[in-house]
Amino acid sequence: MDLSFSAEHDAFRAEVRAFLKTNLPPHLRAKADVDAHFEMPEIMEWHRILYKKGWVAPHWPNEHGGPGWDAARRFILTEELELAGTPGLSPFGLIMVGPLIMQFGTDAQKARFLPKILSGEEVWCQGYSEPNAGSDLASLKLRADDDGKGNFVLNGQKTWTTYAQYADWIFVLARTDSSGPKHKGISFLLVPMKTKGLVVKPFLSIGNTLAFSETFFEDVLVPRENLVGPLHGGWSLAKALLGHERTFIASVGASTRLLARVKRIAAETRTPAGVLFDDPIVRAKIAAMEIKLEGLRMANYRAIAGAQLGHAPGPESSLLKIRGSEILQQLFELAMSIMGHDSLSWFNGASSVPPIEEWVPSQWAYYRASTIYGGSNEIQRNVIAKMILNLPGA
Repeated sequence: MDLSFSAEHDAFRAEVRAFLKTNLPPHLRAKADVDAHFEMPEIMEWHRILYKKGWVAPHWPNEHGGPGWDAARRFILTEELELAGTPGLSPFGLIMVGPLIMQFGTDAQKARFLPKILSGEEVWCQGYSEPNAGSDLASLKLRADDDGKGNFVLNGQKTWTTYAQYADWIFVLARTDSSGPKHKGISFLLVPMKTKGLVVKPFLSIGNTLAFSETFFEDVLVPRENLVGPLHGGWSLAKALLGHERTFIASVGASTRLLARVKRIAAETRTPAGVLFDDPIVRAKIAAMEIKLEGLRMANYRAIAGAQLGHAPGPESSLLKIRGSEILQQLFELAMSIMGHDSLSWFNGASSVPPIEEWVPSQWAYYRASTIYGGSNEIQRNVIAKMILNLPGA
């Protein structure tokens, strides 16, 4: 299998770098330089810039407004955006519900929702997790009862709803039938966030951001036309959506950028004998992470080469998710250990540590969730056990 990029792909990579050099606004570049947290208005500002360029949805087909690129081009754009530290676009419309509507939605739903997802005119959030149904998604309790007048009536709660306070729409899995197996009575619904009875309560995360919310539904009316796919058939849509979510989830570009930051911190941290980067133990730890990351990069290239040949993503996406999230966490842990007492800067005032270190503690805390979101790593191991090792299902 040839894992090298073509001359055309190399030229495209150069085009992306030139675009980033002239089109990433200075105030966003300043934040990117220190890997600071981007707020939702900044994320949507970058969304509109990429939309204007035609690069906001590299995986969308031409008929729905995307560029219709091959897998290699999509990977190159994603990697270069991550390497540059640009704001990560909200995935809920572009990567999750958008492709799902293309696959399962009616013509009316495609015409109504897809253009506004693409332009960023409407922002989405995901209503999957519940207080007692996270990784065991089929145990969800949110009810959607038919009122006999062409509506569903929703009652229940979602949690860990990322950036719900900024969203115009939420897609939810709701229970429409409790009589059979728990995964048989679930439906997929689209709900406007301003519907009467829907309440969002953001809460502070350990990363010091209001990234997550609890979302409450009390007699929320949803028109039946907002049902996507068959009634009680939402489980198939849920699995399809998670497949879209895990596409390019290895975060190779983000980890490559973080590894470079770890090296800079080590090179700029002085010791009585010189700098930490000269310490053989520190060098060995950095080398070990480089080897792990290079292995992940090759595995990612292999998956992309398979996609170029027309192979649909299989259980290898679970392998990429596990290793990608673990390497990201391990790199933050290495950065924190090299920073030493500076890693406590979270509790100190501004400018108490060098700018290159300032956001590391907050990001370290935020990315503790990377082995949970996108389908927990425990669930991914179950997928590998069943699909690759042919072990009995859990």
